[in-house]
Amino acid sequence: MERALTPTAPDQNSAYAYLDLLAREASAVEFEGPILQARAAGADAATLEELERAKVAALRVRAVLRRRARREAELSALFDTASDLAGLRDLDAVLEAIVRRARQLLATDIAYMTLNDPERGDTYMRVTDGSISASFRRLRLPMGAGLGGLVAQSGTPYNTADYFADPRFRHTNTIDVAVHEEGLVAILGVPLRLGTQVIGVLFAANRGARPFAQEEVALLCSLAAHAAVAIDTARLLQETRAALAELSEANTLIRAHSESIERAADAHDRMTGLVLRGGGVEDVAAVVTEVLGGRLTVLDDEGRPLVGESGDLEAGVFDAARSSRALGRTVKRGDAYVASVDVGAAPLCTLVLRTDRPVSDTDQRILERAAIVTALLLLFRRSVAEAEGRVRGELLDDLVSRPELRGLHDRARRLGVDLDAPHVLVVARHDGQRERAAFWASSQATLAHGLATARGDEVVLLLPGERPGALARRVAAELSASLGRPATAGAAPASGPVTAVAAAYAEARRCAGALVALGRTGDGASAEELGFVGLLVGERREVSGFLSGALGPVLDYDARRGTALVKTLHAYFGTGGSLSRTAEALHIHVNTVTQRLDRVGQLLGADWQEPERALEIQLALRLHRLRTHMPDA
Repeated sequence: MERALTPTAPDQNSAYAYLDLLAREASAVEFEGPILQARAAGADAATLEELERAKVAALRVRAVLRRRARREAELSALFDTASDLAGLRDLDAVLEAIVRRARQLLATDIAYMTLNDPERGDTYMRVTDGSISASFRRLRLPMGAGLGGLVAQSGTPYNTADYFADPRFRHTNTIDVAVHEEGLVAILGVPLRLGTQVIGVLFAANRGARPFAQEEVALLCSLAAHAAVAIDTARLLQETRAALAELSEANTLIRAHSESIERAADAHDRMTGLVLRGGGVEDVAAVVTEVLGGRLTVLDDEGRPLVGESGDLEAGVFDAARSSRALGRTVKRGDAYVASVDVGAAPLCTLVLRTDRPVSDTDQRILERAAIVTALLLLFRRSVAEAEGRVRGELLDDLVSRPELRGLHDRARRLGVDLDAPHVLVVARHDGQRERAAFWASSQATLAHGLATARGDEVVLLLPGERPGALARRVAAELSASLGRPATAGAAPASGPVTAVAAAYAEARRCAGALVALGRTGDGASAEELGFVGLLVGERREVSGFLSGALGPVLDYDARRGTALVKTLHAYFGTGGSLSRTAEALHIHVNTVTQRLDRVGQLLGADWQEPERALEIQLALRLHRLRTHMPDA
């Protein structure tokens, strides 16, 4: 009884020995040491039996400690995986960490993960750790084929200690070649589940035969659950980011649309205000360029610029204008946005906006609205001009045809025309386009505070001024440019009593007719500028003006120097242009005649002997002789 309660020395030593072995985490083989030592020391059978029981107990304790250490490592790995999920930033990094931990915890040669592809109906390799075969990393498994395809299809864990010898799996050449190339023998696969849906498979595999314990299957299932959570979390994050991006894009679009609407409303209000305040086309163009930016050109019905320059307008712009009128919308050509408006199938105005940035649909509506406002302004301006032109035309018709009417001065004063001030009456002949010519004349008269009317193929203008010739040439040039064909203008002064307007009209008409007869279509002149012809068409038969124009420099030279250039010209033309006979008639030397005629050429110009010029000079000489009663000698 004493021996049962008090251990013997060998028993105590053996207990301490086994405790030391447990503390050192010795291998199972080392636990045979105390028994071998006791046997060598000659211990009896009872002692050896006691040591055997102590060894078995120590080995059981060792197994429990190893399981707990392993469980602690597994829990730590799962905790680290959960931490990775909590700070998920990169799905690939999290999945690689899970596969790497699976390989470490199960102490396998390789671990890998496949994911299902719903579109292709198979499963593909997603992550590997420890793989050495490129074809294995690119492997795709049909559903139900191989161990992985079976797990993916059934959602049940499967493992095999020797894959090629296991008849449970449907072997295919593609899978077997890849597995053989990787050198795998023992394989464990567990499903990745999201609820009831299997989204993939997590594997641990060895290049040698080995069984997989139930604890290893459970551990790999836990890691697979974490992987599924990671994948689902990444999916949700991706969907959330996509939703946020869509919301941000929608918000940007809404904000841009709102800004466009506000900009359009502001432009509309400003253009409406301009119309109400009597603004013009230039003001509307300024609003458009301020709101939309770029460069704006406004063209009239003939394609001529009202605002901006037409130098960079190519033919495509005018084609775009026709398309815009047909569609009722802005048309884009290159970097130009074109909006055009017509009235009764006739173009009225075109707006061409050039800009380096795209113009949104809303901003194009602003351009279209500006084109409509511009068209209304032009129509209003045309209506006012036509109404005022009719009034001005009726007054000029009365001044020309019925100067005896009373109240003509008052009617003119109400139109801003002072008939007592110097005026010039211009008659411009043209060929066709009567309406355009009448509109042009009315516009010119309104701008110059004068009067205008149309009579058949001619327009009549009464304009302030004192230079009939210069005014006639300007009217001829500008009307020709407007019509695109020659217009011929004659002019006469119309100052003095009201009846002077009628007389000036008759003279200006004759002057325009004379220009056409002389082959000077498209030119403009007054009667005084037509030489001797002016004596025929002029109302005042102004001889002094004709003499001054034809012989003025020679007359002035004789008066200043006391020379006889006029006498020499009389003699020269009287003898038929003979130098010798002229010298005989004047009793001077031929050289003197030559010198005098050279002086005449310097004073009158080198063309003084041309037929038309010579005729004017001879007529002027005769008129001068009649006025001064010059004797023949």
